[in-house]
Amino acid sequence: MGAQSDSSVAKPDAKPSAGRGRRWRRPGWLRLEVVILPLLLLYPFFPVLDQLVQSVFDISLRLDRQLVNIFIFAILALALNLQVGYAGLLQLGIAAFFAIGAFSTGILTVDKYPFQIGFWGALVAAPALAGTAGLALGAPTIRLRGDYLAIVTLGFGEVTRVVLLNLENITDGSRGLNPIPTPWLPDWLTRAAAGDATGRMHFLTMYYVALALLAGLVIIFRTLERTRQGREFVALREDELVAACMGINPARTKLIAFAAGAAIAGLAGALYATNLTTTAEPNTYDFTYSIMVLCCVIIGGLGSLRGVLLGAAVLLTFDNVLSPLLTNLIQRQLSGGSSNVLASFTNWRWLIFGLALVLMMRLRPEGLWPSSRVKAELHREEEI
Repeated sequence: MGAQSDSSVAKPDAKPSAGRGRRWRRPGWLRLEVVILPLLLLYPFFPVLDQLVQSVFDISLRLDRQLVNIFIFAILALALNLQVGYAGLLQLGIAAFFAIGAFSTGILTVDKYPFQIGFWGALVAAPALAGTAGLALGAPTIRLRGDYLAIVTLGFGEVTRVVLLNLENITDGSRGLNPIPTPWLPDWLTRAAAGDATGRMHFLTMYYVALALLAGLVIIFRTLERTRQGREFVALREDELVAACMGINPARTKLIAFAAGAAIAGLAGALYATNLTTTAEPNTYDFTYSIMVLCCVIIGGLGSLRGVLLGAAVLLTFDNVLSPLLTNLIQRQLSGGSSNVLASFTNWRWLIFGLALVLMMRLRPEGLWPSSRVKAELHREEEI
């Protein structure tokens, strides 16, 4: 009886191990990035969705133009994810560094000032200036945590906006700095585009520069996750006291997160201003931008690189592509036309967006594409 019972216990253990040994692993060439990147590279020359919407709904979608904004805000979301998702610093003033990058680009490139270092020079200088501002903010707030840090960064964002608005001699106040020159290109490329409108060449340049910078940052962040510095960020996020006991310097780690995130946000601001050919007015960079980027991080998944990119794509596509498309379709159906408040989807899109956020927090708090660590923490009881 004893031997028989031992064999009966051993058999169930053998089956799961055999099943785990035959587990299918996805080939590297099936990764989503391998499919999406070539499509994005070719889309400006083959705008299939634009042509489809134009033929079906007789509406100009201009998705190729909107993709530039999606790339720029994805870079901004990566900057915030470094501070909030990786290091656990509740940052509510990312729009301030976005504005610093934009206005630095304007000051360094417009004809009003003697600098005129051009787009490529501003692409280096703007992140450096924004990163310096990040250090200036991070140094006195090292000891703050949680809500207190959020309040300070929120105040910094509002102060930055007001200062830019009131420094009319430097920023031109509510008018903003313009025109910001288009990126310099080699003569042979300029001559090749002479028959083409310069606006098209400007668009293609901004499209591929923004896509290249976004792809480069994704590679850098993927590498960072496997380095000592990346693990220090995660340790700081999980428990600052334990991280300090393990030999990590919390003050140094926080300053690195503040400065690096601010520099990347400044890079996004430089791209944004150059794409618009104006810095726009300072009120553009208000608290709404900070919240919108934070929502990109939360929707996609805190600390998840792919999740942040997905969150930025979903949110920006909803706001910049689907919203105008639905507004045009609704106005065609309603007899009241544009005078009817309900005829504009823009007037009530935030209601739908807020409802989606509530449902996300209730049903899937880890985000659409969470990191494995965050998913394991939130579903620890289910695994047990």
